[in-house]
Amino acid sequence: MTITTRRALATLACVAATAGLAACGDSSDDKASGTGTSTAAAKSGGKGGSIALLLPETKTTRYELHDRPSFVAKVKALCPDCTIDYANANQDPVRQQQQAEAAITKGAKVIVLDAVDAKAAVATVNRAKAAGVPVVAYDRLITGAPVDYYVSFDNVKVGQLQAQTLVDKIGDAGKGKSVVMINGSPTDPSAGDYKKGAHSVLDKAQVKIGKEYDTPDWSPDKAQREMEQAITALGKDQIVGVYSANDGMASGAIAAMKGNGIDPKSLPTTGQDSEVAAIQRILAGEQFMTIYLAIKKQAEASAQIAVALAKGEDVPSGLVNAKTDNEAGQVPSVLLAPTAVTKDTIKDTIIADDFLKPSEICTGKYAAACTAAGIS
Repeated sequence: MTITTRRALATLACVAATAGLAACGDSSDDKASGTGTSTAAAKSGGKGGSIALLLPETKTTRYELHDRPSFVAKVKALCPDCTIDYANANQDPVRQQQQAEAAITKGAKVIVLDAVDAKAAVATVNRAKAAGVPVVAYDRLITGAPVDYYVSFDNVKVGQLQAQTLVDKIGDAGKGKSVVMINGSPTDPSAGDYKKGAHSVLDKAQVKIGKEYDTPDWSPDKAQREMEQAITALGKDQIVGVYSANDGMASGAIAAMKGNGIDPKSLPTTGQDSEVAAIQRILAGEQFMTIYLAIKKQAEASAQIAVALAKGEDVPSGLVNAKTDNEAGQVPSVLLAPTAVTKDTIKDTIIADDFLKPSEICTGKYAAACTAAGIS
């Protein structure tokens, strides 16, 4: 039987098993693992198995540029016999649920799940547990469900760092004036943690929170509209800074400033994820700071756990460093520390860790700013 025929039959089987679900088109063991080994073969081999990696969206660039490749590379290094069943839900919780069901049907031994909607994901976790498939909650905590492990960052600390860096930058200029808060998606529990951390700082500061928004889907376009509304409601002269929970939404807020005749350099704006465009904005002075998350470490820790679970082995000693209450129990967790990044620290953080390369950042009009920042 030819490879083409085998793939065609596999596709038909997947469609039949999942009633035409979109997950079949999103997943690729051959492409993701680079092994060319089928899921069924890996499962029968007994040395590895299929690991499902389900990521939430593509609007945030980190998932395809950093999380997925780092996870795949670590799994390949640890378990050549393992295959990876990858799918991205593109912000659709129903689609993600279908992708998880398809992975279970195809024989996944473990699911690494970054939930689009934490509440909707409870049913997914329960379904996996009923099938005897352990679940690793990746990046976003799933509450009220029997999650086996949780790998993320100290998300409350992220919000605290963002807000404190912003307050320190504003200084005395903030007295009697307002900060606009643009929080993340209300369906993402991590967004709630960022918000909690930010409020713990901003509520004690001398600035007011003039307008606050929870932004569906972490959408830059929606953040732009929110910022436009805030400018209209508060007035240009009454805003002294913008708390944005991530870089994508910061780009929307900055676009709104420009569209309303406000120089972004005059309004310090926070972010998160250290996206290339955000680092370029920071170098140009349009965005004040971002949060650097050691995503490679996060993805690799998740891969170590997933491989151990797929093989039926113990998770490596010393990897788990905390327990997190998810309202269904104390979940063994790997919690990593976030780092605040400003123009002065780009070189010593994201460049030093090889998270981004100078060649990615120092293009066109940003070359001179890179040189000035000592990045070459």
